[in-house]
Amino acid sequence: MRTFLSKIIFTLFFLAVFFLGFGCFFLHNHTVDFSALQQDMRGKPSILLDEQGREWGRFQSDKRKYVLLETMPEHLIQAFLVTEDRDFFCHPGISFRGILRSILVNLYRGKKVQGASTITQQLVKLLFFHSDKTFSRKIKEQLYAILVERQWSKEQILEAYLNNVYFGYGIYGVQAASQRFWGKDIADVTVEQAATLASIMRSPQFYSPIHAPTAVTKRRNMILRMMQDFKMITADQYRQSIAQDLNVKDPESNIIAPHLKETIRIFLENLVGKEMLYGGGLTIATTLNIEMQKSCQKAFINHIQFLKQTLHEEVDGGLVSIDSATGEIRAMIGGFDFTQSKFNRAMQARRQMGSVFKVFVYGAALEKGLHFSDVEIDEPIELIQGNTPWRPENHDKKFRGPMTRAYALSHSNNTVTIKTLLQTGVSNVIDMAKRCHIAAPMQPYPSLALGCVDVTVMEVVGSFNVMVNHGKYVQPHFLRWVKNSMGKKIYKSSVVKQQVLDPKIASQIARVLTFGIERLKKVMGVKWFGGKALGKSGTVNDSRTSWFCGATPELTTAIYIGCDHNQSLGQNMYGSKTAFPIWFRFHDGFETNKDEAKSDEQNQEEQKKIEKKKTEFYYDPGLHEVLIDWKTGQRTTDKNNPDVVSLLE
Repeated sequence: MRTFLSKIIFTLFFLAVFFLGFGCFFLHNHTVDFSALQQDMRGKPSILLDEQGREWGRFQSDKRKYVLLETMPEHLIQAFLVTEDRDFFCHPGISFRGILRSILVNLYRGKKVQGASTITQQLVKLLFFHSDKTFSRKIKEQLYAILVERQWSKEQILEAYLNNVYFGYGIYGVQAASQRFWGKDIADVTVEQAATLASIMRSPQFYSPIHAPTAVTKRRNMILRMMQDFKMITADQYRQSIAQDLNVKDPESNIIAPHLKETIRIFLENLVGKEMLYGGGLTIATTLNIEMQKSCQKAFINHIQFLKQTLHEEVDGGLVSIDSATGEIRAMIGGFDFTQSKFNRAMQARRQMGSVFKVFVYGAALEKGLHFSDVEIDEPIELIQGNTPWRPENHDKKFRGPMTRAYALSHSNNTVTIKTLLQTGVSNVIDMAKRCHIAAPMQPYPSLALGCVDVTVMEVVGSFNVMVNHGKYVQPHFLRWVKNSMGKKIYKSSVVKQQVLDPKIASQIARVLTFGIERLKKVMGVKWFGGKALGKSGTVNDSRTSWFCGATPELTTAIYIGCDHNQSLGQNMYGSKTAFPIWFRFHDGFETNKDEAKSDEQNQEEQKKIEKKKTEFYYDPGLHEVLIDWKTGQRTTDKNNPDVVSLLE
């Protein structure tokens, strides 16, 4: 114990000597312009541009009005003082008592768990220093704090601090925070709202009232308890305050592509820092297309609302639509309601891939010399997976006998696909999926044919696009470049592009996938106004997750639908019923979902605004068309037979 105390005494003695010597020299020879304390810190907003150069969003500081300390309620000031600096009106800018308390706590815990910065130091750090944590910066911060205290009154310092403290979302100052979170002036905030503001500023990301309402409520209640302990509020005020909800408004609600904007915000904060992003006047060229995003959001929200009413309240999902040739993200949806959940299901949710994985099975099979015209028997089979017998079934529990592999893929047959995987070799299928950038671990079992691998929508859209893009993988991305206020590029995207599959094989798969979407359109009874299209649906066991991946010559889109807690969507809730309608409405529209006040021609014209470049898929010129009966595999010339399809060989 004596050794422990002697270390503390020596540390304090060293600090005192250092401050007396270096401090006297610094204070005697330095002056600082403190006019920045009352300057408007908004700077220039950073502008988000879509792929055609049109503005669709901004990042900017929100400091609407500098308010005087005398207009702020007493309980607001007390909430910040009791949390940040109880000795504020007693110390000269630095708190030796706070330093001693911090040393004791940190030595006792064996790590840094408590700081000793005063409000004056925090203000100095905010205005004059970067966030780098170096010893020299800390010393300068303390000396500047003493200078501030010599030239400004305590009231002026506290006023400047409360007008400049950061609350996240580009919000600086208590007045701006009060307006954004509750739509009221700071003079009108309640006791619990004052404590909430004091909670947020400790760590705007960790204690965000939008992202982490539970964490900020817990800290708010702790501050209210401290205010009661220090006789700043009564016991009745404490009980009434902790019973209140946060009731905050989301600063980012009612915006285009909110999940994508949030993803860009996080990326750029890490790249250039908060100050540059919110006040540096950046120009941010994104890959988004405004019309596509709006059409996509409308289709997604309308259908999810329908599914919530008919299936399950927790139904949600994610969607990514990319330019097939470049990988540029034209639309992204990370969930039904951004104000309720910032979790980006398009990039963060990992769900089993289901039958969409079958494209890799058949891609590997074609590489091994098998053909889509080959006939396999759809029949009951029994396999040993691990040490357990496995008897796979088709989704309708029926077996249809002989069929070609083209028929099996377009009808999402399970047993023929599993047989194809076993003939091809599981390791070859895994290699194919990895080449197409499916990164998750894949178990070498026959069930892999049915998509037992956890993936994100972003992974799926990039890998599925290989079949559309001549066998080339292009990494999905959302930024082109970022320029500073002087017009100089400070970031340019570097996109992965790889030839991962023979263009001939990609073309053969793409052709068969066009049969699948034609079948879906007939089953769903929809009228198609667009051009060529291809697609593949997928459903995980018990309908816990359903997928649809669809493509036109211009766009490739992946959609998943599922409950966040992985409950079943209901019996027979296939991707054709849950995800496909969103894709279809995005691209064209169900007959029952169209604006009936408009003619077919008007609806077609509106759709042309979304897609108007390519009308045909690219097929490798080294291939030729052959007509076959897709149940028997026999070649034919009878184009009128409904069982005859045109394959590429």
